[in-house]
Amino acid sequence: MAGSRNSGGKKGGKRKPGKAGKRGDKRRSGGGDFGPALAGGQRLSGASKTLNDLMDVFRRLPGKPMNARQVASTMGISDRDVQEMLHVLMRQEAGKGKLKEVGKGRFMLPEGRGERGGKHRRDKPSSAHSGQAPVQGTIQISAYGKGYVSVPGQSDDIMIPKGFTGTAFWGDTVELGWMRRGRKDVPFVSEVVKRARDLYVVMLEPVKDYAFGIPTDKRMHRDFLVPARFLHDAPQDVKVAVRLVDWASPDDPPIAEVVEVLGAPGVHEAEMHAILLEYGLPYHFPEDVEAEAAAIPQALPKDEIARRRDFRKVTTFTIDPEDAKDFDDALSIQRLKNGNVEVGVHIADVTHYVRPGSRIEEEAVERATSVYLVDRTIPMLPEVLSNNLCSLRPNEDRFAFSALFELDKEGQVVKEWFGRGVIHSDRRFTYAEAQERLESGEGDLADEVQHLHRLALKMRARRFKAGGIDFDTEEVRFRLDEDGKPVEVLIKRMLDANRLIEDFMLLANVRVAQWISGCKGDRPPGAVYRIHDSPDPTKLKSLRMFVAQFGYKMPDTEPGNAHRAISQLLKMAEGKPEERIVKQMAIRSMAKAEYSTDNIGHYGLAFEHYTHFTSPIRRYPDMMVHRSLQHYLDGGAAINTGELDGPCAHSSEREKRAAEAERASIKYKQVEFMGTQLGAEFTGVVNGISSKAVYIELEGNKCEGYVDIKGISTDRFSLDPERQCLVGLHTGQLIQMGQEVRIQVVRADMQRRELEFDWLG
Repeated sequence: MAGSRNSGGKKGGKRKPGKAGKRGDKRRSGGGDFGPALAGGQRLSGASKTLNDLMDVFRRLPGKPMNARQVASTMGISDRDVQEMLHVLMRQEAGKGKLKEVGKGRFMLPEGRGERGGKHRRDKPSSAHSGQAPVQGTIQISAYGKGYVSVPGQSDDIMIPKGFTGTAFWGDTVELGWMRRGRKDVPFVSEVVKRARDLYVVMLEPVKDYAFGIPTDKRMHRDFLVPARFLHDAPQDVKVAVRLVDWASPDDPPIAEVVEVLGAPGVHEAEMHAILLEYGLPYHFPEDVEAEAAAIPQALPKDEIARRRDFRKVTTFTIDPEDAKDFDDALSIQRLKNGNVEVGVHIADVTHYVRPGSRIEEEAVERATSVYLVDRTIPMLPEVLSNNLCSLRPNEDRFAFSALFELDKEGQVVKEWFGRGVIHSDRRFTYAEAQERLESGEGDLADEVQHLHRLALKMRARRFKAGGIDFDTEEVRFRLDEDGKPVEVLIKRMLDANRLIEDFMLLANVRVAQWISGCKGDRPPGAVYRIHDSPDPTKLKSLRMFVAQFGYKMPDTEPGNAHRAISQLLKMAEGKPEERIVKQMAIRSMAKAEYSTDNIGHYGLAFEHYTHFTSPIRRYPDMMVHRSLQHYLDGGAAINTGELDGPCAHSSEREKRAAEAERASIKYKQVEFMGTQLGAEFTGVVNGISSKAVYIELEGNKCEGYVDIKGISTDRFSLDPERQCLVGLHTGQLIQMGQEVRIQVVRADMQRRELEFDWLG
């Protein structure tokens, strides 16, 4: 999925406050033949005719409320099953606004839609297509039914009118056709090429012997119909995973089958599994993948050790988070007689164990990345690899793919070597333990850690001088009780020990990318790069106007060299009250990093060549880089980029999904945590503004909620989009980004993952 949209509008749209309470009987599904639920799976014929006959009854009697029995009687029908079908159809049409529910089970036509009233039939794609060629892209669909398709290589999304999104769901890959309407070519979804997910999470709402499946994902614009034979005795009031069985026509509801009961809403395991399924992510490995991994020999073969460079006698250690289980990278250090130092960046040799064509490889390609939720890691590789054979654990011999650098006193590379090695980690440091050695200078390996730190500082200074941007951000984590309930919100900040590791990983990634790019002379060979495009000029202009209200003057720059201006801006804001919001807005102005064979450089880091080499346990592109690097080290011919483009695009998309799932799990736990503090007052900072709501991040725990602007009693407000603030129509009062405010927590909707606040001033 390219770009991020909330369900209420198109790309870059404004967020809208959620509404409390259930949706009741109003459905979002399209009308049509509900025969599969009523006739044992055999589709009734004449679906559109049945719907048209139903609506004709209401159009002939525009002012009369009727229930299904009365409509059936008017149509000359007495069959109970058909009456039930008509009732479902009436509810569906009410969900689309074509009927209005005026009492329990009674409906009527909205005003102005009688026999001579307004339009009641929508245009449908016909064979009168224009001459435009079909295109494929990823669709996102608003709550109002409009579609927005992101097509690779096109900067602007294609807008699909309501009623023309076919049988697509949010995130699906679709093919677009074109039809003539008047003088215009109008796009429509002609085919769903690939579903974004296999399973969907719903709450079941029983209706006699069938049920509606109400999606828990706000981005899903259609409800499912689950016939009796597909319910499989699933209980009420629980979240279930359903599989799409049939959706032949947008005029019919999507038919689904229950495949797994997840559990009651609010139960920790059920919610975490629901989030993974919501984003189309797996939470267990297929049995054949686990079996293949379990069959891999545990011992390191002696003949393979003999083929590798032996680093086992060189001082080597890892530095990782306290709760880490998979250790991708290790550093080694030894002083040379010439006064320089030799630093090894040793990376888990995953591709030694995971071979092309294996089931483990197929699963790794599909997953593309590990996923990190608030309480767990969903690894890309089975545990026997990720936490054991490939993990660079202390006091064990391990195979590594190594990048060896001779560095002078300024941290400049004098010599380098890339190749496969075998290492023996002497020590596993947590970030806190490494930080203690940096601060105190005491403890085992303190000299080595401090020496690496001094070199890292010099490399970092050069990167920032070249225009690299320091987007140092805080991470939210939780302390959970035994039931998974959050009892404390923790804010993790970058320490010098974190930065030390980051700087040496950047060094390895840059030098590997440079070597591959230049290994075939003037003609760069096929390879995978981590690229980051320059900002959109419009976003740069918006950033310039936004920071002006804080007194900052950003010069007019071209997107290609704007990184220096942004870097200077962040330095000016450092330590100021507005620092966080300025940094946040600068990040929003930037493009998203992705994987590509087209090396356009990494804008944010100010690197001409950059790749991902250092985390193959958790990122499939790193495995691709390892294989490419070894191929070129062996003198292989240039790799066809066509073989790499597909995995690059898939990995970029999976990375985005994984990040969204992580944010969703954090948001859920924030809402759950704040749900215990209804009525409490907090200080927060405005970090988002729309024409309907003010979004506020609370001090101390970074929980975000919204205030409906209609609830701010001091004035009526309008949005100033250029300054990104609200202006009081009578008082001139300003509500600005970065402004400190007091709020009271009034609602915590765990299912929608929303917090609602009252404005206290």
